[in-house]
Amino acid sequence: MSTQRPTPTHTTTADQPAADAARPAVSVLGLGLMGQALAAAVLSAGHSTTVWNRTPSKAADLVTSGATLAPTAHEAVTASDLVIVCLTEYDAARALLEPLADALRDRTLINLTSGSSAQAREFAEWAAERGIGYLDGAIMAIPPVIGTPHAFILYAGERARYEAAEPALRALAPAGTTHLGADHGLSSLYDVALLGLMWGTLNSFLHGAALLGSAGVPATEFAPFANQWLASVTGFVSAYATQIDAGAYPADDAKIDTHLATMDHLIHESEASGIPTALPHFVKDLASRAIAAGHGTSSYAALIEQFRKPDTTHSTAHSA
Repeated sequence: MSTQRPTPTHTTTADQPAADAARPAVSVLGLGLMGQALAAAVLSAGHSTTVWNRTPSKAADLVTSGATLAPTAHEAVTASDLVIVCLTEYDAARALLEPLADALRDRTLINLTSGSSAQAREFAEWAAERGIGYLDGAIMAIPPVIGTPHAFILYAGERARYEAAEPALRALAPAGTTHLGADHGLSSLYDVALLGLMWGTLNSFLHGAALLGSAGVPATEFAPFANQWLASVTGFVSAYATQIDAGAYPADDAKIDTHLATMDHLIHESEASGIPTALPHFVKDLASRAIAAGHGTSSYAALIEQFRKPDTTHSTAHSA
């Protein structure tokens, strides 16, 4: 998707309405670090930008750059047809927005506050009942990269609403603006799934760094090898995704039986080095259960069946 707009050699009065339509006015509610980054990005892209925050001083730099500070959230909402909200948590977003339902009617509300898929779906129902266009989003970026090609943001909700808002949304993530579908809960589900992938990868890197560190190997020496191996692992991800969707797990690379033997090596090396073994024991337990279920000669992708089973042990512990 191209993110470049053609630059006219001159601007006339007749050209102005088209330019305004391509850059809809945007209001941003919530000016934490992420909210400030979002507002700065749409402002830099040429959108008329109105901002609001409970602590007005957080808008100082944005106002200096050309944004308009609204004295109330209501006035911020009525200033634009496209309203972005980014607060610390979903309950705070609902508490702020529910009294503004009449002002939000016929506008498009984009909620970039982190929450659960259930919360997103419930809020989408609330918005639909009040004639508010609603998109739920998940920001997969840190504030400094908002507005750069390194950011990507996922959106869920009505396709037509997304397409109408897309010129402004591209300002936030020029190379990574994606519509996932009509189910408003998808953005939250993708968010936690991707974060889980990050934590799992980083935890494994940290375990490996601790293991090698016990032999005097600096983490900076391990990192290039870790990155090289992770690049190879992406190939497994693509291949296993196909197997998961097909429900068949041919061991084209290695059987789970083979993986299990190597997992024992990781546990033994960790024990010998004085490194906690909880993580490799968890991985081995999954593999052992898959083998007990008859998947010893299947590919590693067959472990998906273990992730699909309810964990009654932990469920009972958490509810106690």
